[in-house]
Amino acid sequence: MKDFFNKLLTGMSLGIIVALIPNALVGEILKLIIPYVPVFQHILDISVLAMSLLPVITGVMIGLTFKLTPIQTASVGLASMVGSGVWTMGDGGAITIQGIGVVINTGITAALAVVFVQFIGDRFKDYTILLMPALSLFIPGGIGLITLPYVRTGAGYVGVVIENVTELQPVLMGAIIAVIFSILILSPLSTIGVATVVMLSGIGAGTANLGVVASGVGMCIASYKANNLGTALAHVMGSPKIQMRNFFMKPRIAFPMIITAAILGALGGMLNIIGTSYSAGFGLAGLIGPLNYMNLAHGGWDLHNITIMLIMFFALPIILNTVLLRIFERKLKWIDSKDYSVNYQ
Repeated sequence: MKDFFNKLLTGMSLGIIVALIPNALVGEILKLIIPYVPVFQHILDISVLAMSLLPVITGVMIGLTFKLTPIQTASVGLASMVGSGVWTMGDGGAITIQGIGVVINTGITAALAVVFVQFIGDRFKDYTILLMPALSLFIPGGIGLITLPYVRTGAGYVGVVIENVTELQPVLMGAIIAVIFSILILSPLSTIGVATVVMLSGIGAGTANLGVVASGVGMCIASYKANNLGTALAHVMGSPKIQMRNFFMKPRIAFPMIITAAILGALGGMLNIIGTSYSAGFGLAGLIGPLNYMNLAHGGWDLHNITIMLIMFFALPIILNTVLLRIFERKLKWIDSKDYSVNYQ
């Protein structure tokens, strides 16, 4: 079971990164450019489409992680799409694809599909290519459709807790919200989904974003020794969910980032760091967090706001994470650089 869970989380992490990175890299920047160069709207639309393909990409990545055959891998991808909640059937048979779906239910459906295709194996012999994809759609995919509303409701409860926390006074609220989102970004739950469900805005969204920044920057710094520069930067430019498997195996690897998040969140509450429900879950990816803060802050792009933005989104996350990682690794000996190794094989 540990090996199964390990591979499942690895595949989910990689799928999420692959699907979200294109939009994270160019989304907010293109929005600034499109009013002057409308042709770039096509590039933005393509990156949004990639985000909505997250379920099928995740399913395929999970299949590859389990070293399934091409037909089995494609079948897992199809089943994951069915149970993801990313699509709806409209009038006249029109299918609408929007958002990224319920990530955790995508994982559940993919897990069921892996078990199903492994159980079937080569029992169908020459008819495998005919029956495997269809049965994967109908059985594990169908079960995913049944569990979808319940899982979505459960994820909504997480959002309700966060919404209640936002009613506390700003400093404590900021610290708690930032810590929650610094953990959520390392879990199968979608920070974007949670933030959207509870319609986070203002300081709640701003401090949530700082929590994601804390995890992204911290994991980037921590993983550099164990991986390479490209993989390290993916934690910031893409998503720290790439460390999902390592976090579930050894939760203590996130302690420095969680402490950083608490400090940033408290300061964010004091300094009125604000955002939107969309920016809340992205961190520094595509500069969505800092750009949204600058666009919403009173006074706009003045020297005061620019200074706060540079300190809160860049300087402090780097300094705090670097110091805390050194303490936890060298003084307390609770973590090791190898704990952050990401294996693509």
